[in-house]
Amino acid sequence: MNTSAVARTGQAEARRAANGSVMEGAARAGLTARGVIYLLVGMLAVQIAFGDTGEQADRGGALAELSGKPFGAVLLWALGIGLAGMALWRLSEALFGSVGKDGRKPKKRLLATARCVFYTFVAYSVLSFAVSRNNRSGSSDQQSRDVTARLLQVPAGQWLVGAAGVTIVGVGLGIAVRAVLRKYHAKMKLTQMSPGVRRLVDVTGVAGGAARGLVFAVAGVFAVRAAIDAEPHRAKGLDDTLRSFADTPLGPWLLVCVAAGLMLFGVFSFAMARWRRV
Repeated sequence: MNTSAVARTGQAEARRAANGSVMEGAARAGLTARGVIYLLVGMLAVQIAFGDTGEQADRGGALAELSGKPFGAVLLWALGIGLAGMALWRLSEALFGSVGKDGRKPKKRLLATARCVFYTFVAYSVLSFAVSRNNRSGSSDQQSRDVTARLLQVPAGQWLVGAAGVTIVGVGLGIAVRAVLRKYHAKMKLTQMSPGVRRLVDVTGVAGGAARGLVFAVAGVFAVRAAIDAEPHRAKGLDDTLRSFADTPLGPWLLVCVAAGLMLFGVFSFAMARWRRV
């Protein structure tokens, strides 16, 4: 067997391993962990709407909430490991392609790479919290202000921040539109669902995805405003973005609706963990 044949055989074996039961378990664990975080963030946002909590409605607040529960340490480690599984799954998609006819296209692999980097960071922050019980990275709001301030100090910084904000707005709108159009159907094992389960998946997928996309888009708008005014404090993380919904004429009820949507997205993530094709 020549060298090229050996290389092809090794690549094929690596691809089979990436698509095997271990990687499938990592993907489903990661989707479950994502669902837990969105559920907790949504619950905290509801409490904020009624003035019942001082916690941040972001990942740090969710981890703090979880750590105070019975077996909190175990739950934090399980969450961190699950998110590490998500990062590993996205890495396999970047290297070998994802499910679907377009799964091996460069655009899909680039998107998988970006997701891998993101979930690697998230998994690291959760595991670090599990070790120290201290959110060293700070709140999402402080992180957003710090990053914006650093970018504004570099040449063409306002343009960079503005471009990032526009990109986030576009991502958010894309998430919402894809959810409303039910694009997730292409990745789900719909034939394995009963009619009732499918309706539940559609309700959570559409409402949850639309709410998630809306939050992204609004955060992007704040980033654009920070770029235009050259004022880092105008950039907002997840917590401040959610709180901004309560400052609209609809008051806290709009925040409640968005929070409910995020909780529905958490439930949808659980459905993805069960029925998504990996």
